[in-house]
Amino acid sequence: MKKLLAIILAVIAGAITIESRPQQQVTFTAEQAERGSAVFGIYCSSCHGQRLDDGTAPALKSASFVSSWTRPGRTVDDLIYLMRTSMPVGAAGTLSAAQYIDVAAYILHQNGFGAGSQPLPSDSTVLRAMTLGMPEPGVSPPSRASGPSFISGDSTSPSSSVPTQAEINAATQTYRDWLYHTADYTGKRYSGLNQINASNAAQLRPACIFQMGEESNFQTGPIVYNGTMIVTTIHLTIALDAATCRPIWKHEWKPLAEEVWMVNRGVALKDGHAVRGTSDGYLLSLDAKTGKLLWARRVADSSLGETFTMAPMIWEDRILIGPAGSENAISGWVGAFRLSDGEPLWKFKTVPGAREGGAPTWANPRGIPLGGGAVWTPLSLDVPRGELYVAVTNPAPDLPADLRPGPNLYTNSIVALDVKTGQLRWYEQMTPNDDHDWDLTQVSPLFETRVGGKERSFVATVGKDGVLRTLDRITHERIYEVAVTTRDNVEARVTTEGVRACPGMLGGVEWNGPAYHPQTNSLIVPAVDWCSVFTREDDVRFIEGELYLGGRVRMSGSGTGWINSVDASTGAMRWRYESSRPMVAAVTTTAGGIVLSGELTGDFIVLDARTGNVLYRFNTGGPIGGGLVTYQANGKQFIAVASGNPSGYWTTEHPGSPTIVVFSLP
Repeated sequence: MKKLLAIILAVIAGAITIESRPQQQVTFTAEQAERGSAVFGIYCSSCHGQRLDDGTAPALKSASFVSSWTRPGRTVDDLIYLMRTSMPVGAAGTLSAAQYIDVAAYILHQNGFGAGSQPLPSDSTVLRAMTLGMPEPGVSPPSRASGPSFISGDSTSPSSSVPTQAEINAATQTYRDWLYHTADYTGKRYSGLNQINASNAAQLRPACIFQMGEESNFQTGPIVYNGTMIVTTIHLTIALDAATCRPIWKHEWKPLAEEVWMVNRGVALKDGHAVRGTSDGYLLSLDAKTGKLLWARRVADSSLGETFTMAPMIWEDRILIGPAGSENAISGWVGAFRLSDGEPLWKFKTVPGAREGGAPTWANPRGIPLGGGAVWTPLSLDVPRGELYVAVTNPAPDLPADLRPGPNLYTNSIVALDVKTGQLRWYEQMTPNDDHDWDLTQVSPLFETRVGGKERSFVATVGKDGVLRTLDRITHERIYEVAVTTRDNVEARVTTEGVRACPGMLGGVEWNGPAYHPQTNSLIVPAVDWCSVFTREDDVRFIEGELYLGGRVRMSGSGTGWINSVDASTGAMRWRYESSRPMVAAVTTTAGGIVLSGELTGDFIVLDARTGNVLYRFNTGGPIGGGLVTYQANGKQFIAVASGNPSGYWTTEHPGSPTIVVFSLP
């Protein structure tokens, strides 16, 4: 998810200069701006807000809007091109040429550019020679926002030293807390708590509710330790009493550089540090007890399209994280940073040689920029083996695969690294030379089960291609592959005429992956059933830091969803729960024989792990696309649900607002 909206946002973000061509001042009429206002209200305001700066997407009326496009080499034609190939969300290119021109005029007018007597033309040749000066005559363009490289906080060390490494290692047996984004290093999303179970789940009731107070996209995965829950929005990090929802502390991040994709999925917790990434490329540590800033370090370059959306992992003294942004043709990586101050320790390049071209798996017949390989979903770790598993995503440009012949390593691959050094141990690529944006999104859970009478160690992988694959972690053998959503026309290459294929760009498994239920030996997999029409462009245009699809994607229909129960030893499908909307929320299993999840309808649901039957349903008032976790506080089991619009791609009639809803038995 994942991505068209935030891309659009970055796309329409400012004023423009050009290279060495003769320059012409931009002009547009008041009539164009007025017509653009009406089009914007219909197709854009649900994400950007009616005022252009009051939505869940980056502001289109701000100083950063102007400054981000005041870069050498950018033209008005680039702006229109990016608008046409990325908007409206899920229906790129469906507006008329005149409508795109009018929307551009409206946005410029809202940023202080004055209307004149000459209209903004539609002729691409003229637009390529057109520059947007600053709104105020004589004012120099602002410099590119980058922010300081390091910020010292109020203290150099946290006021507590928990949870310890031993406590996090023991999370697979203790179950009182929820200590990592996917429960523990193995990513099983399983809890051994059974106070809430299949026989009494129907008695669940809301115990407390907390509204986050920021109107933003909401995909957070709560972390819980010793009765304290920590959750995030794009800019806020908040600690709550996990039993009462009463706030303990709040920290607000003020962006210091360009923001790219407006979403955040949570923190990592260890040794008194609560660590998260930001949309403007910072890694920051807060005192987990007080919320005070300990340090912030800029480790990703948002001007290149790098941004942090995933929750980090912390192991020993290492923070493990990678940037999202494949569609912006970043040169992807995953890295380790020192817990005490964020200093880099190692970095593994996920698309080695792609940008230069000519690498063994990255042929480049046209000599164009190549890249991708972002990391935006949870990592998993085999602690005894010291082996870190990374889901590497798609190559770029996304759609014209013929422009980057070869398998394009390590895109769409599970990559296994030495967690101490970052050295490659092994990899397996799932979708070579991808031209459908079919990211590999999950490299968990790690689990042990019997196959053919022998105990074996496995890792489950799932991606936007809608296929669950299970690999042996020791031999690296593929054990089975099973479709978890509709797959149709998957071999067809993308053409300039357009090709319909399933899953679509937003199909398959997104940012929340499978859970493991040991009592039934089942993998529980959420999935999106949503097709797309993929169309490549003849004009494949690279604009640094912006969308680099090389074409357009139009979603087909509104999409539905599944929760699949798969035999973890054989891959046989046991049961399926169908939702009227895509399933993007987390799934969690428990020793009480239940599966916890949520729907974009707003319903929190509890299913019987053996049959898939619905045991409990409660509407939270907003779509659910974030985490669902269970934990114990004061001897009582609770379930926390993150409710609120996940992003513009998954908007519903009742988007709600970011809210944590906690359930318990009476």
